[in-house]
Amino acid sequence: MWALVVLIGAASVSAHLQDPSFDGQKVFRVIPQNDKQVETLNFLASIMEVDFWQPDSVTVVRPKMQVDFRVEAEKSFQVEDLLKESGMEYQVLIDNLQAALDAQFDSKARTASHSYEKYNDWDTIAAWTADIAAQNPDLISRSVIGETYEGRPIYLLKLGKRGSDKKAIFIDCGFHAREWISPAFCQWFVKEAVETYGKDTVTTTLLDKLDFYVLPVVNIDGYVYTWTNDRMWRKTRSKNAGSICYGTDPNRNFDAGWCTIGASKSPCASTYCGSAPESEKETKALADFIREHLSTIKAYVTIHSYSQLLLFPYSYTYSLPSNYQELNSIVKAASKELASLYNTKYTYGPGAKTIYPAAGGSDDWAYDQGIKYSFTFELRDTGRYGFLLPESQIKPTCKETLLAVKYIANYVLEHLY
Repeated sequence: MWALVVLIGAASVSAHLQDPSFDGQKVFRVIPQNDKQVETLNFLASIMEVDFWQPDSVTVVRPKMQVDFRVEAEKSFQVEDLLKESGMEYQVLIDNLQAALDAQFDSKARTASHSYEKYNDWDTIAAWTADIAAQNPDLISRSVIGETYEGRPIYLLKLGKRGSDKKAIFIDCGFHAREWISPAFCQWFVKEAVETYGKDTVTTTLLDKLDFYVLPVVNIDGYVYTWTNDRMWRKTRSKNAGSICYGTDPNRNFDAGWCTIGASKSPCASTYCGSAPESEKETKALADFIREHLSTIKAYVTIHSYSQLLLFPYSYTYSLPSNYQELNSIVKAASKELASLYNTKYTYGPGAKTIYPAAGGSDDWAYDQGIKYSFTFELRDTGRYGFLLPESQIKPTCKETLLAVKYIANYVLEHLY
């Protein structure tokens, strides 16, 4: 095993400073069967740069857990040797990441303008927020709730018929830059609201009686970076004092068990919790807005990918929320609604117990602010494409997810507090 260390160590130092080339990079799936095999993965992560896809940090890996990770092309053979040597069963989920990357763009809607069935870059999404609000002034308004580290405006859409004393549901997308299917859903949600208002009774009732705040992309700088520099980037793009590594994981940056478990204090880690809670301008803007509207916001829904999960608090502790039975029955029913369209199976439950513990998440924070209906979606798929879900799956993914979100919204409307 140690012979590999020398080969691998030298290459990893410069990796932070180079533009990544994904040609020949592989994504592996392993299921460590015992503590010794978990140690092997920890060893692997310590001697080379391993990008953990699922879970998002090696620190939470435990026996019998499915683990997906990406390695650089020139190291993939060494990784295979190490896995074989440890007796760990593995499969190669993606044999050539560049090919998978190219294959994402399989949408028939090859247009330079905005499309709901393809991935849109940030400039296109920003222009879309202005257009959709201008075209539907009686249903949508757009505001700016802050700006990103790099100075981009953070746009928020408010959907709903004008009315007094309306309660609201907050939905956000694009926390993690590489999870492109997430912003696609927020755009789809707005499209459906506009197109079906006055036609679909559920949508019409929801928009008449509730407001929906939709934040199409939280981590805008990171999202831009995935289009221009590194498709696999996850974090924000802020500079970290005393480190050459950029960015904070915005979903480890909230004051909810901040930086205790499943988060890293290392600025180079993909789950870096930041220098303090809400150190990131993006998370602060989101948190400030919710705090200012706490009297009206009755549900919080955050959209991530991948792994087909519907989670509720807590993730920073194994303790269960006080309304556990109610939340569990909601996600059970919402998952059933989602599956009714294409039979897509979702796993549901409280975050820490259902997948792994992770502190500093926005859903736990919102719940602790008194928003008792707080949910995290992890959209398609379960790993075949991972973060590189093809555009041909945007429509079915969004359609099924919408059923679950509408179920939750309707439940909240009937159980206002």
